[in-house]
Amino acid sequence: MLLMLDPPEIILILVVVLVLFGGSQLPKLAKNLGKAQKEFKDGLADGQKEAAKAAKAEKVEKTETPDEA
Repeated sequence: MLLMLDPPEIILILVVVLVLFGGSQLPKLAKNLGKAQKEFKDGLADGQKEAAKAAKAEKVEKTETPDEA
């Protein structure tokens, strides 16, 4: 998404953010964004692990039960 923005647009966005939040609040904002990103990635990884476990358990369950056809 940032690749579609021209440098003057990025500078304008940064100035607006600086005016809205102030210089003293920017480090806190960046820290919170970093924490949120880490939690999101951790949650995504946990979800993928659980999905893989469920798929493996389902595969094992299908191979252990005889087909009654």
